[in-house]
Amino acid sequence: MSTGNRTAARPEPGARERGTAPPVSGSGASRHGARLAVPLWTGGILLLLASVAVAVTIGPARISVPDVRSVVAAHLGFGDSGLSPIRDGIIWNLRMPRTLLAAVCGAGLAVCGTVMQSLLRNPLADPFVLGVSSGASTGAVVVVVLGVGGGAVSLSAGAFVGALLSFALVLLLSHTLGGSTDRVVLSGVAAMQLFSALTSFVVMTSADAEQTRGVLFWLLGSLSGVGWSEVVLCSAVLAVCLVICLAHARTLDAFAFGQDAAAALGVNVARTRIVLLCATALLTAALVSAAGAIGFVGLVLPHAARALTGSGHRRLLPVTALAGAVFLVWVDTLARTVLDPQEIPVGVVTALIGVPAFVLVLYRTRSTS
Repeated sequence: MSTGNRTAARPEPGARERGTAPPVSGSGASRHGARLAVPLWTGGILLLLASVAVAVTIGPARISVPDVRSVVAAHLGFGDSGLSPIRDGIIWNLRMPRTLLAAVCGAGLAVCGTVMQSLLRNPLADPFVLGVSSGASTGAVVVVVLGVGGGAVSLSAGAFVGALLSFALVLLLSHTLGGSTDRVVLSGVAAMQLFSALTSFVVMTSADAEQTRGVLFWLLGSLSGVGWSEVVLCSAVLAVCLVICLAHARTLDAFAFGQDAAAALGVNVARTRIVLLCATALLTAALVSAAGAIGFVGLVLPHAARALTGSGHRRLLPVTALAGAVFLVWVDTLARTVLDPQEIPVGVVTALIGVPAFVLVLYRTRSTS
């Protein structure tokens, strides 16, 4: 047993020199995180439910939390809401799916960021490091601007296909170049630049002013106009991805000390990396196709959650998901109401909040290093 612990604690050769060795929490911090895990999970669930209920009430129409509760109960088959069809439609068809999708997107992006940072041993990794968002942008632009599909293919479908094509290119490049962690990151950067250039080329040569404005708004992240179909699809993909990631929680703990340490503990490094990369890429593709590219959620929130729970992924992943869900619910509420009737892209608000938060994270990391 002691031999296995010493093996797991040995950093990857050259990691210290490269500056990528992750901070190792002490046993006291781990025990503290374990004690906080259940209260954080319980409090996070209650806070998320309250946030969704209150966020739905915010807007031009006067709606209360009891109204939201009665409408939800009525649509689930428990009596009649007693509200007019217009107010019922505002709650159930407009605000509720948008708020729930914000929660799903926040949770999914935060989980993907947590997995990518551990898997790639890079604190700057986020869900878009594999070029998925750039591929989704190209797919959306090809459908909207060039009219590929003749109207039979939606923007979300085009974005999803583009995201998968970008990820397939990253897998091909990284495998050809050796399949190491550094090669995966570099392949993602190459794919990101390629598809960003293709998107810019199509917009500049083929789009009119109205199309350009609409595409730009979507690229910056937008939850307007979403329906229950997007909520159901993204929720299902999130559930599957979260189960896969939780099943590999101990493996992710081992990856934090490097591939050599993980292999010494019996982890099939290549297979595990492919499974987790595919799961996070599929989830990111689904979220981006529904809501556009919403940055900084998967970059900053994993660091904040890790400060509360420690680095153990069995505790970290649920807390990160809940934190991301609550965060994006309120960010979207702010984005759609602060300049009402004009709406701010969600990605703009997350960047305005995320940049100072990320600078604070970097400062705290520098102070404790």
